[in-house]
Amino acid sequence: MNIGATGIVVALASEADTLTSRAAKPDQITALGDDSALWLSGMGPDAARRAAEGLADAGASALAVFGVAGALHPQLRNGALFCPERVMDEEGRDFATDASWCADVQRTLAEIDTPLRTEGALLSVAAPLLTVAAKQTAHQRYAALAVDMESAAVAAVAQTRGLPFIVMRAIVDEANDMIPSALNDSVDAWGRPRPLHLMAALCRHPSVWGELPRLYSRMQRATQALRAAAKAVGPTLGWHR
Repeated sequence: MNIGATGIVVALASEADTLTSRAAKPDQITALGDDSALWLSGMGPDAARRAAEGLADAGASALAVFGVAGALHPQLRNGALFCPERVMDEEGRDFATDASWCADVQRTLAEIDTPLRTEGALLSVAAPLLTVAAKQTAHQRYAALAVDMESAAVAAVAQTRGLPFIVMRAIVDEANDMIPSALNDSVDAWGRPRPLHLMAALCRHPSVWGELPRLYSRMQRATQALRAAAKAVGPTLGWHR
């Protein structure tokens, strides 16, 4: 498949669902409109790097990361959109997003009723930050506003290939939210529940039952923001060749 426009890396199946009604299959290209496509990579930098390289090899003229992220700054709330100026990783590498593309996206998203932050940095980590203390430590060390696991890997591929790059994230967990490790371990690499693991986790940790409505509500609000953003900017995520 020859893409020609934006190649979009999404880690989770629920994120892919906000971009297309087609069932995206893991580790392969799913066509969108206007010669754009997504790659459902699964979580983590290695998976994201493979996806970005696959999209670039298929002819993508720009690369993007789309999906949810966790807040590190207390003023970045659930459901807000974040299109950072910069992406960094834990090794100190720093990548700028395409300023012109970001400005176009900002103008478009100003027309929808969703909070948007476009300044500041996004930190990419190798393992999820599940506790409030871990988020506070990362914020103090890197001064980033939010955290994910994929963007820096995609940014590195974009830099190597000489391609424009952007990130569009919706905040799911806030800086003061804790994510139970038992629940985190009960989903696969694409964010899909593993029923047996989930039931075992709930049996071992009954208190987790009480966290499910809050976490579900957080994810619903974040995916609603992603759907609104995707509808506003279109399948190229606002990229114009």
